[in-house]
Amino acid sequence: MDEDRTDNPLTLKFGNEELVIRRRYELISIINDFFIAIWFLVGSILFLFPEHEKAAVWLFIIGSFQFLVRPTIRLISHIHIQRIPASNWES
Repeated sequence: MDEDRTDNPLTLKFGNEELVIRRRYELISIINDFFIAIWFLVGSILFLFPEHEKAAVWLFIIGSFQFLVRPTIRLISHIHIQRIPASNWES
């Protein structure tokens, strides 16, 4: 009888792995946000020194590009999570 259950411990463990995947994407997103803040902070400081203005502009360009990375990470996370089969535990 227990062998016919659709939600055996392997499926429950797979559900735990789903949580790990979500946490990994969340961690990647947090790291990305942290680097965005660094690029903009350092770029802002460099703008105080005219000889470093070109480097400051490049840091703003890098930070702006990473703003595009943020929704990409979220989209990949949602697509990845949707590929994980739904659990039949509540059925």
